[in-house]
Amino acid sequence: MSPALSTALNEPMDKIARGCEILCMSGFKTPKSIKTFHQLLGKLPGPDADAFGAAEAREPQLTKPPGSLGRLEVIAHWLAAWQGQHPPEVENIAVRVFAGNHGVVAKGVSAYPPEVTAQMVANFEAGGAAVNQLCKAVGADLQVIAIDLDSPTADFTESPAMSEADFMAAVRRGMEAVPESADLLCVGEMGIGNTTSAAALAMGLYGGDAKDWTGPGTGVAGDAFSMKMDAVGDAVRQHAVHLADGLQALRHLGGRELAAMAGAIVAARMHRVPVLLDGYVVGAAAASLAAANPSALDHCMAAHVSAEPGHVRLLDLLGMPPLLDMNMRLGEASGAVLAVSLLKSAAACHSGMATFDEAGVSDKDAATH
Repeated sequence: MSPALSTALNEPMDKIARGCEILCMSGFKTPKSIKTFHQLLGKLPGPDADAFGAAEAREPQLTKPPGSLGRLEVIAHWLAAWQGQHPPEVENIAVRVFAGNHGVVAKGVSAYPPEVTAQMVANFEAGGAAVNQLCKAVGADLQVIAIDLDSPTADFTESPAMSEADFMAAVRRGMEAVPESADLLCVGEMGIGNTTSAAALAMGLYGGDAKDWTGPGTGVAGDAFSMKMDAVGDAVRQHAVHLADGLQALRHLGGRELAAMAGAIVAARMHRVPVLLDGYVVGAAAASLAAANPSALDHCMAAHVSAEPGHVRLLDLLGMPPLLDMNMRLGEASGAVLAVSLLKSAAACHSGMATFDEAGVSDKDAATH
């Protein structure tokens, strides 16, 4: 069991039950301001202790040596706890890819022009992207949510990326995209320039230098890479006074797709939907929530660690060991969807394996008598 899950399960049961009754059963109001978003983050429901206990009780009865399925056992227990049901299921899989454009691209930080964001959204909708094929392979429902692509965020080296109204509108778009009936949510993004935003956000939240957090993204090198690092450092210095607040950091240094992903992650928590986080950009958006509430990502797992160098460091600071390391750096939820098969396998083994009694197999205790 993860330390975060253990801590959450040790909360008073009446506190967890009250939170679930108020927020999970009767729904929740989408926040209209950063203040009310903070208030929502302070009322997040915890894991379902009964479902988790049932999963823990079943595990040693299955026809295998204890612990022999390794992290698959941990995943099965985690799924049960955050779905609030036992046995867990991974059938209704929602994949949500959020797209946005960034004003900082004008600083020459990307190898591609901003028009590519809309072109790739059209490719997703036509079924031609990698994530389309991965979703077909695991039977996932893909939706792409493009947010005001014709109105890039402001250049965050000069001013906040978004006004509070724009930021909260994007947060609500993300919240509204999460189906309550999903068994699992995979979160991804598309946005030319958004690894610059991710690097600035990570640096703003955790410190260090621009070189610690800035990577090649879509293949930036040479002078363009130097300009990208300069933009990251300039942005963090420009907004330093606001970065102690995770949500304000996201508003100042993020993008509409990052804000929407943060909203989707929180909505999933309220609806009891576990989440697989994709790569570096998703991780940076999620980190802003963790800065606001350290338990905000307990219902999330890092699907993979990308080839973007800052992602390794970010996941380590978040305490989120990745499920996969495939040297990927595509984005668009590709790593998250690839990891779905692991969760499917974990749930299938937990619910489908025979117990020692059912199979007529002697367990280790019987062998000692």
